[in-house]
This record gives sequence, structure tokens and C-alpha cells, in this order.
Amino acid sequence: MNKINRWCILAGLILASTILFAQSSDNPKEQIPILAWYGVSPKESTVERYMELRQSGITHNFTFFANVEELATAMEAAKKAGIKMIIHCPELEKEPEKIARRFKNHQALAGYFLRDEPGRSSFPVLGEWAKRIQSVDDKHFCYLNLFPNYAPKEALGTDTYREHVQLFIQEVPLQLLSFDHYPIVTDPQGNRVIRGEWYENLEIFSDEARKAGKPFWAFALTVAHGHYPIPTPAEIRLQVFSNLAYGAQGIQYFTYWTPSIKEGQDFHHGPIDFDTRKRTEVYDYISVINSEIKNLSKVFLEAEVISISHTGDIIPAGTHPLNTLPGVITKLETDGKGAIISHLKKGETSYLVIVNRDFEKEMFLTIEGDKRLKRMLKDGSVVNANAYISKLTVSPGDICIYLWES
Repeated sequence: MNKINRWCILAGLILASTILFAQSSDNPKEQIPILAWYGVSPKESTVERYMELRQSGITHNFTFFANVEELATAMEAAKKAGIKMIIHCPELEKEPEKIARRFKNHQALAGYFLRDEPGRSSFPVLGEWAKRIQSVDDKHFCYLNLFPNYAPKEALGTDTYREHVQLFIQEVPLQLLSFDHYPIVTDPQGNRVIRGEWYENLEIFSDEARKAGKPFWAFALTVAHGHYPIPTPAEIRLQVFSNLAYGAQGIQYFTYWTPSIKEGQDFHHGPIDFDTRKRTEVYDYISVINSEIKNLSKVFLEAEVISISHTGDIIPAGTHPLNTLPGVITKLETDGKGAIISHLKKGETSYLVIVNRDFEKEMFLTIEGDKRLKRMLKDGSVVNANAYISKLTVSPGDICIYLWES
């Protein structure tokens, strides 16, 4: 056997073992789903590309496909890489039952995408579309994404944003809810600022999802365009951890593959560059953050939101100031712009999630409690809270988690 043949065999074994590891090393039921919107390009539907997606820590892929056969090719590559797919192709709308029958038993299938940001007038049609798919496959979810609260009334089709969300829940029977809101923009002076409506959007959406008894997914922006700058790690963390603190059960990145400028925007610096098809620095950013999401999924996955409050001299519009603390906490103070304070519970374990709302400056957090109080580190390990001093530094946009048993 010559050296070339031996190398080919060895390379094949390495790839096979890598794929097997990707499929078996993680239990998706124990991790917050992480979705790539505009995921792997249809023209790059190879196992290697889906493995690259998986290596970034992303678990789910959503891509627009030109036809069902193009989708079928990608489904096979995704299956081998251990990626779940939310599927869409033109045939799904024309023949939803047929497409559902074809893919409902496919190992890579997670759900079916219907439409993005529908107005009120589309709700009845979307409801019927979802029911047609569910009549064939009720084990996988139907999915679409709702407007943010800064969308105009003409787009929403309702007088208020809350009414828009409520009517959608009533009329479109989806298993999970999703909305987008890209909060960090560049103002006319060139400063990066947070939209004033962002936290109110989270307040409304998480509240309506809880009332409906349905999980919700939320977004972080990972591609620059228009007045949206190239995101920093702190900006991505702030979006991700704010969503999770409000009870989000899935994190979505817009986008993974940088869209073509033909989409009508000057898209650039997504995790994968459009022209070169190579990684940008944003790929590395999300890879690190995705590892943190995975490590901390035990806190957020299927957790009950007990309360959400904010600290700071000025709290965001539509939110509530922190007035009371759980009994185990005897003191909690923050400086700077303040923090989100989220009280979550899973079984007999309570968690206090603290997110620095400032994506540019560190925050000093002073916290004290009784002997039951423990701290969870970013790697998911737990230590006694009294192992640390009471005044700690929280990096820009970052998170600090404490826990105790009831």
C-alpha cells in the first residue's frame, strides 16, 4: 500500500471518528438549543461544512433552500455531523403534508419553518398551514419568527405589540414562540447604544409566553449591516445572557453565513464570510460564548422564571426595579449602569442570575448571603459563595450566577 492510499484511509477514519463523536458526545435534551439563521449555504452542503458549524457549538441550522432535493442533500450532511435542521423549501408551502411525510422520520429534523415576521392579516393562513403539517407530524415543531416591538403598527397589523403577540398565540398553534430584536446600534455620532425598547420587548414576550405555557427563543445579532456594527464578544454576551435571564429556551444567531449584498443590505462580518467562505473573528466569538451557554444550560433549560428586576439609577423602560431579595441573600448592590436580576427555579434549586447591562464597562457587584449560598462558575462548576470576597467585578455584558437549595 503506497503512502497516498494509507493517508486516505487514515483521513477517512479520522473524519468518521470525528462525526461519531459529534453525534454521541452531547445530549441535546440537556442543552439550550443554539440556532444558526442563514446557516450553512446550500451551495456548501457538505459534512465538513456542517461539522464546522457543529464545532462552533451551534446545534441547529436554518437555511433557505431552492427546492426539496437541495434540502434533502443538506439533511444528509447535517445528520452525519449531528446537526438538527429547521427545514424550508418552496414545496413545504405548496405540499406541506407531502414534505412532512418525506422528512418526519429523518434523524436531522427538528422542525418546519413557515414564514418570517408575519403581520396580523397572515395569522389565519399560517394557522392552517401549521395544522396541515401537524396532521402528518406532531412530533416536530412548526416555527416562525415574530417582529420586534419597534416594528411600526402598519407592519404589526395591531394597535400594540402585546396585542400582536397575544393574537398570534391564539391563532397560530405553534409549539414554541420566537421573536427578533437587534438592540445594539450605532447612533448618528458613531456611538454604540442600546435601543430603548429592548428590555420592554423581553418583558412582554416572556410574559406572554409564560401565560401561554410555551417556550420562547430569542436572537443575538452576529452580522454587521446598516447601522448595526460588527459585534464585540461583550455585545453578543449581553444579548445572549439577557435572553436567557428572561427565560429564553433557545438562542438564535442572525446570521451564521454572511448574506449576499443582493439581499439589500451591506452585510459583512458574519461568522462565515460570503465572498471567501472563510471564518471571520465573529466565528471565534460565538464559539467561546456557545461553550459558556452549554456549560450553563443546567441553569436555564426548563427553568421557571420567578421574578425579573433591574438595578441602576435609571432602569430600562417597561421593566421593574429590584425591591426585594430572596431570603438567602442579605445584600446585593451594583454600580455603573446596573444589572438584570433574574430569579429562576428548577425543582428544589433556586438561581439568582445577574447580568451586567453595560457592554463597554465592567460592573462591581456586591453580594452577601447566608451559608446556603453557592456560586456557579462559567464552566458550570459550583463552589461556596463565601470562598470569594463579597465585592466582585463582572465583565461587560457578562453574567454571574448564585444558587441555593430550598
